[in-house]
Amino acid sequence: MGNYVLKTENLGITFGGLKAASNVNININKNQIYGLVGPNGAGKTTIFNLLTGVYQPTEGTFYLNGEELKGKTQETINHKGIARTFQNIRLFNNMSVIRNVLVGLSNQPEFKCGFFTSVLRLPKHYKVEKAMREKAKDILKIFDLYEERNNLSCNLPYGKQRKLEIARALATNPKLLLLDEPAAGMNPNETADLMDTIRLIRDKFDITVLLIEHDMKFVSGLCDEITVLNFGTVLAQGDTKIALNNPEVIKAYIGG
Repeated sequence: MGNYVLKTENLGITFGGLKAASNVNININKNQIYGLVGPNGAGKTTIFNLLTGVYQPTEGTFYLNGEELKGKTQETINHKGIARTFQNIRLFNNMSVIRNVLVGLSNQPEFKCGFFTSVLRLPKHYKVEKAMREKAKDILKIFDLYEERNNLSCNLPYGKQRKLEIARALATNPKLLLLDEPAAGMNPNETADLMDTIRLIRDKFDITVLLIEHDMKFVSGLCDEITVLNFGTVLAQGDTKIALNNPEVIKAYIGG
């Protein structure tokens, strides 16, 4: 299998005769920041949906650290170590900032309490709850969200909502973090800040990142390698700058 964190083998899916993705082969090394790019409708989010169990592949398969995850449920895939954010921010708007992160932490084995421990509010319950809160605070500090921890997430500015969504995904302790257009709608300062944040979480948490993004400056500044999709198939892949300068890629983006 090699030492890839993520390996896809001829991954694809057909919807009622329409091939949304076909023969997609991607190999991502540990601690890489890897880009999945392509014009609108190229199949990028479809690949994310396959990797997270939203869709089941109709062809090919994929592996996380050598373990095949095809056919597994969304919950199992998350427990195995793949977490994601969405193109449209999906926070729990009427929860506080810290509660959003606590939701992510609640599935971690170290923070599990037995039913009776929780219902009877035994000492272990309070000990676990305190440990969870401390962990959530640590994560929020990394994202510069600690001061807003008790605010409702819907009251955060847009850039900070994006960061909170990444923080919540990070709380599930992933090995591979999928970011779906993380820089969408951000101003240049927020985008530069986000690039620093993604590098920081890669280094601090020992995480591999796969991201979809339309901002090519963002991709060039952040991704070691990319795969370019067009009409659900791989158009080019490899070193970011070389792949983006491929004549076929330029043609696909500017429509010939």
